[in-house]
Amino acid sequence: MAKYRIAWLPGDGVGNDVMECARLVLDKLALDAEYIHGDIGWEFWKAEGEALPQRTTDMMKNTDCALFGAITSMPKEEAAKALKPELQDKGFVYFSPIVRLRQQFNLHTNLRPCKAYPGNPLNYKDEVDIVIFRENTEGMYGGVEFHPLPQAVFDALNENHPKMGKFEKFGLDNIALSTRIMTRQGCENIVTQAFEYARKFGRKSVTVVDKPNVLRETGGLMIRTAREVAKKYPGIDLWETNIDAQCMWFVKNPEIYEVVVAENMFGDILSDLAAQLVGGLGFASSANMGDDYAVFEPTHGSAPKYAGQYKVNPTAMLLTTKMMLDWLGETGMADRLESAIGAVIAEARARTYDMGGSNTSLEVTQAVVEKL
Repeated sequence: MAKYRIAWLPGDGVGNDVMECARLVLDKLALDAEYIHGDIGWEFWKAEGEALPQRTTDMMKNTDCALFGAITSMPKEEAAKALKPELQDKGFVYFSPIVRLRQQFNLHTNLRPCKAYPGNPLNYKDEVDIVIFRENTEGMYGGVEFHPLPQAVFDALNENHPKMGKFEKFGLDNIALSTRIMTRQGCENIVTQAFEYARKFGRKSVTVVDKPNVLRETGGLMIRTAREVAKKYPGIDLWETNIDAQCMWFVKNPEIYEVVVAENMFGDILSDLAAQLVGGLGFASSANMGDDYAVFEPTHGSAPKYAGQYKVNPTAMLLTTKMMLDWLGETGMADRLESAIGAVIAEARARTYDMGGSNTSLEVTQAVVEKL
């Protein structure tokens, strides 16, 4: 019996291509694992009205973690039109499978390293090494939204915030509402994760990013909670910045930032910006972690036009695989894999189109395999 059971979730588009690359390095490393395929993605939405079938989540409950490729998502109106004819107008509503996985498995911590590897011509600055902690289940992405606005919700809001009444003239069917729900417990958990990481790896600062001068209640809760958590970690500085200013400072002097923590949407924005500083989404790995389960995914999309062409940069997927190995406790394998990836980048003999080369995803991966 294998030591690990890993849910294997290719998803859509180039997700299948890069997952094939991941399997090549895992086989070379001889990880003692069984890989169990799971149905997820756009094709299952179109055929079944469910992008994350129940059979997949049931399977995942009997695995140690999941490795995920990429997903195609569209607004609900476009998604509804993509359903096969017999499913249209049957009340099916598209919801992002990865967001559902985060919520169903309580994957509260999203970890996104953004590290510049020597020799990468796309580096903004070679000194960049930022680790971003993003709260993964609350905030603007919590999924509590309304359109049209129900009368009961309008009445409740208007009772406590009379300024809501100025929108009534437009008609409730013309009002959409998205919520930003944050808890002290959620804020405390994600900030604590950031400080624990800083302490473990000898990093000297944690930067908490929000917008408390405008989002006074939710942003204020995040900042107040971060200050309380910081008291438990003497020797690690707490820096506080607003989201708009932080975007500017990432471009101006990204090398001074070590660990950054933010709520869900702001963390999403910052991590894509930071990814571009080290070469783009082709180098952007991530982990969605809970107390006893994790889903690992590169942060790039499914790029349907490139599906099956093995054109995209596999580095994000390979670095994501490295994160999975770390989480499983296979740190020796993880270190070997990262060293091999770094060596291939530095040698510059195998590069995909985004780096100015002409090699395929598989050729770049084979170069990493040879280093292993």
